[in-house]
Amino acid sequence: MPIKSRIRTIPDYPKPGIMFRDITTLLQDPVGFRLTIERLVAPYADQRIDKVAAIEARGFIIGGAVAEKLEAGFVPVRKKGKLPHATVGRDYQLEYGTDRVEVHHDAILEGEKVLLVDDLIATGGTAMASVELIEEIGGDIVACAFIVDLPDLGGAKRIRDKGLALHTLCEFEGD
Repeated sequence: MPIKSRIRTIPDYPKPGIMFRDITTLLQDPVGFRLTIERLVAPYADQRIDKVAAIEARGFIIGGAVAEKLEAGFVPVRKKGKLPHATVGRDYQLEYGTDRVEVHHDAILEGEKVLLVDDLIATGGTAMASVELIEEIGGDIVACAFIVDLPDLGGAKRIRDKGLALHTLCEFEGD
């Protein structure tokens, strides 16, 4: 079953000219959801993964399931001010302004092997900030895994250019 066929495209959301790739249609399909998790996990099934870090919010849905399958811990990467304990953070550029991602300072131990997951890689700003943050606190990024790649926006290239392994399940050109 092609994963891509289960993803809905919503034109002009959240603003004109954007083609929003909505994975909720994939998640509500039990076969599609199960296959998505299996295909995200498969390349890492025989590797040591200590933690799965997932970017809020849709990344949490898949990240928890991936962590369970890999028998790894789960680390939420959240927007600024959302975590209740002491955090470390990393700022990153948006089209207009900056944003910040944070993790608990003790979420990942020195040398732990980490798989970073999210639903989609576009420009790579949030993903790269998350990678840098995980590395800053001592995590060793094994790979980054996404359901959707929007290759025309360059995020996947940024990850590869950093020398990181990248795994995606489908891509949508022209976004």
